[in-house]
Amino acid sequence: MSFLPASPTVEIVEKEDIVAMVFGRDDVLPDEAAQRRRRADADRAATLGNAYHGKLDIYFQTADGRTKRVATTVWAADADHLTLKSGGSLPMRAVLGFDFY
Repeated sequence: MSFLPASPTVEIVEKEDIVAMVFGRDDVLPDEAAQRRRRADADRAATLGNAYHGKLDIYFQTADGRTKRVATTVWAADADHLTLKSGGSLPMRAVLGFDFY
């Protein structure tokens, strides 16, 4: 499923820049059903990354409320974090959605 951001401005960032970003404490998805869907998509992203080394776009939100997009490969996903190809991680609570291509 493709994610379409609600924000009209989405900043494209490099995966290496994520380590310097600050994320909010609260989940960006208030709805439990949306959180479950995100987790299923995260597991799908990890399978894509490990089996095919496939990239995808991840949309996420920083503590200042800005929406950002990164094109990367996901190596692992758990309840709290995504592990990215660069070795960095992204908190699951900051992820708005994924765009598989």
